[in-house]
Amino acid sequence: MSVYGISHFQIEPMTDAKEPNSWPYPSHRPPIDISLVVLPEHTCSYFSDRISQSRAFLVSGIHPELYHKYMDANFRRSGQLIYQPICHTCRECKQIRVITNEFSMSKSQRRCHNRNSDLSYVIGEPAASQEKYELYSRYQTQWHHKAEEENDYDGFVSFLYRSPVQTIEYCYRDKSGKLVAVGICDVCDQSLSSVYFYYDPAEAKRALGVYSAIVEIAHARDLGIPYYYMGYWIKDCKTMDYKIHYGPSEVLEPDGRWVRQK
Repeated sequence: MSVYGISHFQIEPMTDAKEPNSWPYPSHRPPIDISLVVLPEHTCSYFSDRISQSRAFLVSGIHPELYHKYMDANFRRSGQLIYQPICHTCRECKQIRVITNEFSMSKSQRRCHNRNSDLSYVIGEPAASQEKYELYSRYQTQWHHKAEEENDYDGFVSFLYRSPVQTIEYCYRDKSGKLVAVGICDVCDQSLSSVYFYYDPAEAKRALGVYSAIVEIAHARDLGIPYYYMGYWIKDCKTMDYKIHYGPSEVLEPDGRWVRQK
């Protein structure tokens, strides 16, 4: 079934969903009229004393430029689920994007770039493999301290390798050919959007997350893509602090304005 360029699944509400325009604490309006499901409340991943909630839809295919418009309405995706935070008392999850043709590395970012000059990388279509799954599992268990049974192969594929939009993958290897990191991004004419990045925890001293962002911003600039989307930024969340250091950047405010940061 295709509506406005979207091929989507029907999903049943898990709670008593309201129409998007009647939600008492609305977020940004979706770019087109589409049924959204209000998902159950849960403890916020960033603030333990807050409750989080999203509205979402499942999608098997969506035109890249339409998905870009969803990002400009503060939506992101996880696998085939496209979601938007609608927390009752909080509007801190804000899209942040780097202006690619103005980006300039800081001194620490330049040092990181130089420190990883021995790595090679290949950009291509995303493809799951046992090698990548083993790297992902090490990252989840050793870095995020998740139980091994949480990292099954099917979940790995569903989360990272079933994309409803045009997606590319960056694979980083050391001189021995060992896979040390993988980055996944969605791409369209107006944006390169970072989806996920995972790496070998044994290589943590390389600051590979910093290096990958530098590589992806440079790639976007080379392609003539004006914006590099880094996902949500939360001002008072320490784990999000790093995103504001890629500049100049813009943040999407609740009123729909993109506000330049530096």
